[in-house]
Amino acid sequence: MEDLIGAAAAILTTVSFVPQALKVLRERQTAGISLAMYALFTAGVALWFFYGLLLGRVPIYAANGITLALASVILFMKVRLG
Repeated sequence: MEDLIGAAAAILTTVSFVPQALKVLRERQTAGISLAMYALFTAGVALWFFYGLLLGRVPIYAANGITLALASVILFMKVRLG
């Protein structure tokens, strides 16, 4: 049951980043995005990813791995585009 709840939470929070990543890639516009927030968030997600790996909990590391990829794209575009 715990893994089911974790998987549902992981799917919802991970999918929530897809529209923002697509918007940034499509519009190449990041003025409304905080660099500090995305840098801190991306670092936090990376830590959650490694934490999930250490625990061997698939919902934690799978969701955070995907979220890390999406957040990294947004962060990269923010740094690149300003």
